[in-house]
Amino acid sequence: MDNFYTLILAAGLGKRMKSKHPKVLHKVCERPMVEWVVRSAKEAGAKDVVVVLGHGAEEVKSALGDSVKYAYQEKQLGTGHAVMASKDLLPDTGNIMILTGDTPLIMPETLKKFYNFHLKEQNSITVLSSFFDVPDGYGRIVRDVNGNVLKIIEDKDADEAIKGIHEINSGMYIFNSDYLKKSLQYINNNNAQGEYYLTDAVEIVIRLGGKVGAYSAPNEEIMGVNTRVQLQEAEKAMRRRINKRLMLDGVTIIDPDNTYIGPDVVIGMDTIIYPGTRIEGKTSIGEDCEIGPNSYIIDSEIGNGCRIIFSMITESKLYNNIKLGPFAQIRPESVIHNNAKLGNFIEIKKSVIGEGTKVPHLTYIGDAEVGKRVNMGCGSIVVNYDGKKKHKTIIGDDVFVGCNVNLVSPVKINNNAFIAAGSTITDEVPDGALAIARCRQTNKEGWVEERRKKGGL
Repeated sequence: MDNFYTLILAAGLGKRMKSKHPKVLHKVCERPMVEWVVRSAKEAGAKDVVVVLGHGAEEVKSALGDSVKYAYQEKQLGTGHAVMASKDLLPDTGNIMILTGDTPLIMPETLKKFYNFHLKEQNSITVLSSFFDVPDGYGRIVRDVNGNVLKIIEDKDADEAIKGIHEINSGMYIFNSDYLKKSLQYINNNNAQGEYYLTDAVEIVIRLGGKVGAYSAPNEEIMGVNTRVQLQEAEKAMRRRINKRLMLDGVTIIDPDNTYIGPDVVIGMDTIIYPGTRIEGKTSIGEDCEIGPNSYIIDSEIGNGCRIIFSMITESKLYNNIKLGPFAQIRPESVIHNNAKLGNFIEIKKSVIGEGTKVPHLTYIGDAEVGKRVNMGCGSIVVNYDGKKKHKTIIGDDVFVGCNVNLVSPVKINNNAFIAAGSTITDEVPDGALAIARCRQTNKEGWVEERRKKGGL
């Protein structure tokens, strides 16, 4: 298939979105709407992509970066005016696909078929249409008795007869470049809105001797997003696509309607995702894992055979056969090695946890290197912050840390050491040593009765 140029109209204010941000930057499954459109165009074969900016131009440009070229529409005077503002960036020959930045559900496969139809029919313009039972709000495709496209009439300019037509204009087109530039010279704003409609190009091109056709796409794909309600509908549709793709690749998702997985997430076969789980960013999860319910994973790498329940992981790496949770948090820059077990109400921050180490419950480990086969007792804490700086703790292999222990950083616990329960450790513990750092127990016989007599209890 020949490459084509793509023009994406993204200059509108989007008043119905009721936002201080450009409409096209509102996200659907983690990506701005306009980015979904750019990606689809490129995957379909677009040689170059030009985005027409207007309201919030710098914000849109910041989001898309150098991945596209830009044209500027200082005043938003309609779709025809938007194309006029970009004509100097468009080629004089070939074909130009015109898309809208608020249709994130358009698929690359549909755009490929759309373009192939345009070439096969040798059209001067091909309109991407669809059929709606209730087409309110959309421009209508008007055909003659032989099915030839005659014109497009906007909903606000339509009479009752035209409003009875169910084939609608999606606002997306493919133009032969020569006919596009010729038609722009004749488009005017003599209509109810006082705008320059690109739809007027259909009649103009026919008068100039060109051929106009229409290619029908699925309803869902051409859905424009103008309100927060429609944004939610697009989010739900995109999430359904992502979950379906993963399930077809061998992932079990118990409740797809209650599972949120980003478009860049990779999950291995025979992994099970339980309800209420959200997985975002550049996350990869291996095979034979069980994730959730109600877990949240962001930009992390999870190995094979891991079990994660009611927990949160951010920007970290877990190797294989990790058991995590419930109610555990793994904060950024943490690395958990094979066969580690991290239980309920524990928090790991910027730390390495060695192979086979157990952190069963109610423990905080921050800025630490914990060796292999370590046991961290209930309530043990790495005291890593002195009020100004974070300090490091190093725990060797086969160390036993008793319950309710404070390890005051910077400190080193060498291999095979034991830390007695209730200790506050501030100095290095040698290999194989038992460290005890607590007051000697004192029992005062009869103390309770004496206090009661004095009214103290």
